[in-house]
Amino acid sequence: MTGAALTLGVEEEFLLLHPVSGQVVPAAPELLGQLDGASWAKGELMRFQLEAVTDICTGLGQLRAELATHRRAAARLAEPLGCLLVAAGTAPDSTSGLPHLTPSARYLELARRFPSMINGGGRCGCHVHVGVASRDLGVQVLNRLRPWLPTLLALTANSPLTGGRDSGWASWRHRMQARWPTGRPPPVCPSAAAYDAVVAGLIHRGAALDAPGVYFLARLSPRYPTVEVRIADVCLDVDDAVLLAGLVRALVATAIQEVDGGVPVRAAPAGRIRAAVLAAARHGLDGPALDPWSGARATQRGLLDRLLDHVRDALAQFGDDQEITGLIRRLDQRGTGAARQRALRARGASTGELTEALARATLAGCTEPVARVGSSGGGHELQIVS
Repeated sequence: MTGAALTLGVEEEFLLLHPVSGQVVPAAPELLGQLDGASWAKGELMRFQLEAVTDICTGLGQLRAELATHRRAAARLAEPLGCLLVAAGTAPDSTSGLPHLTPSARYLELARRFPSMINGGGRCGCHVHVGVASRDLGVQVLNRLRPWLPTLLALTANSPLTGGRDSGWASWRHRMQARWPTGRPPPVCPSAAAYDAVVAGLIHRGAALDAPGVYFLARLSPRYPTVEVRIADVCLDVDDAVLLAGLVRALVATAIQEVDGGVPVRAAPAGRIRAAVLAAARHGLDGPALDPWSGARATQRGLLDRLLDHVRDALAQFGDDQEITGLIRRLDQRGTGAARQRALRARGASTGELTEALARATLAGCTEPVARVGSSGGGHELQIVS
């Protein structure tokens, strides 16, 4: 498969928050009802969450347009329901529990089997799918993606605040997701059959309800012919989501080129990768890191530079190199979602100001004017997020 043939798609999970209190609002069923069965919008684990799914895209321009359209449409419907659409991995000033659970048969069974995982749940991620020619090739791609997962988390960390406090983590969402028995990097497998045997064993032992409930940080999608990278927090704005998707596709293309060229997988022990992921979740993009291959101390920025060098040819092949370079520059100037949330809190933003600022950031980069999402509490927050 040539790089030009690689399609991609993105699933984004959002919060519905009250514009003044910042509390979660379980309005997703009503919002979905107003969308009248739109295929791109889906319910999630909690009734205050909404998932938006793009079509299969061939380029970053198409992907950007779909992401923006979905965010715009959901935000416009959320406001009359008394809530704002917010792209954050955790609700900054709210906690949630089982009363907000979406009452589907599958979610009820998850709650029965994993009550400690579900209570306080409702965290939001961004999943990037890249099409692959076969599941065996997908497994070979996963074997090569594993060491790059910490860097993808570091640049998308967007959940430092939870329950009205700073968690001390850039991605508190990942810290909570890692409590799931399968919330870890994918195993190294020689074939799709071996991968399937690992998944079947986890289900048999009760570590997962079913194949979709195996929450590896990257996996073979149980629904689509894709590699699915699940490690990222939902991105605060569309630019960050496009950056993530472009880098993931380039990593997949580079891995396929290595497979085709007979390049052996560079060993990175599972324990070292898990430690590197935790460092990324704790410190985000501007903190210390662990080199997943050597175990040596590093910086997250240094590992990002290595990732960019690794995928440089693939980015050029897709024609994405200039756009990705610009998005990295923008990220350097404005900071990750986690850094921007903390800056707002440090400037003394009230709960309402913080919630509105995050809602405005969620719609930044949309190509059409967006209706006013709430009353401004003073304006200082907009310098950071708009």
